[in-house]
Amino acid sequence: MNATGISRRAVLAGPLAFVTATGFAADKVRVGKAITSSFPFSGLDLGKEQGIWATEGLDVEIIAFAGDGRLQQAFGAGGLDFGVGSGPGMGYAAKGVPARAVAALANEPRNMAILVTNNSPVKTVADLKGRNVGVTTAGALTDWLTRRLAVDHGWGPDGIEVVPLGETRARLAAMKSGELAASVNSIEEALAVQERGEGRMIGTFGEAVPDFHTHVIFASDAMIKTSPETVRRFLRAWFKVAAFMRDNKAATIKSVAKTMGVTETVVAVAYDEEIRMLSFDGVFSAKAVDVIRASLKDLGIVDFKPEVNQMLTTEFSAIR
Repeated sequence: MNATGISRRAVLAGPLAFVTATGFAADKVRVGKAITSSFPFSGLDLGKEQGIWATEGLDVEIIAFAGDGRLQQAFGAGGLDFGVGSGPGMGYAAKGVPARAVAALANEPRNMAILVTNNSPVKTVADLKGRNVGVTTAGALTDWLTRRLAVDHGWGPDGIEVVPLGETRARLAAMKSGELAASVNSIEEALAVQERGEGRMIGTFGEAVPDFHTHVIFASDAMIKTSPETVRRFLRAWFKVAAFMRDNKAATIKSVAKTMGVTETVVAVAYDEEIRMLSFDGVFSAKAVDVIRASLKDLGIVDFKPEVNQMLTTEFSAIR
């Protein structure tokens, strides 16, 4: 013990030791993630394991949902303070959901893939024309990407029939029974299915939509209005998490694999692609936001092109 009565160990422990030693309880916040099977969203769990949330005086309760629609419903019911979801999920604020995007989390959709069963007649993306493809929920990122793929191939927004079926297990079962031709999944999910010999990945969306926010961070309107400093602390902690994921590959692979329930081999294959899409400052791209605004009517989230300030706030992160 040194002359001041503070041990070297306590000094090295930093803010977490200070919170514990002084008896101050961390602020508990409820954070939703749109799906469990997401490399970026797994950063929430990694942040708890590494004590990163505690460095900003936060005790994070993580709640997983089966798609963006369910996440936004939880915001509507007042059940969440923060959330991580898809870029198109910003459109829900324009139709009255009391939550807005406060920062960009991930950019172009390098983490999304198209999965089919081994015996599927679908061999390439071109074979999807006129077929049905499983997604998480209507209005979710998987929904929009599938429609965008159809448009990019000249088939029109209805050139692929989109079928919302929730989590991967339901979609995989539907593919095996012949009800679905394919499914849009995270790269990790697709690689895990491929590793088990139950299917194969025929393509990704990495280069299809260069100007895009695949994922954003949401805060409830109540949190933004009554506790903006908590929002700032949450964002500071998140970008510490993002930096840790970038700078500590081995630890990140281990944590993400555990959270997603896939092998470390699968995450190791996906890591280099996924880490490239993460935002490390939260800045919104004006081009990406405009792409999302234009997509919302096609997705059926709103029947108009909302103004930017109806979807997000620049109080905590810039747009340029």
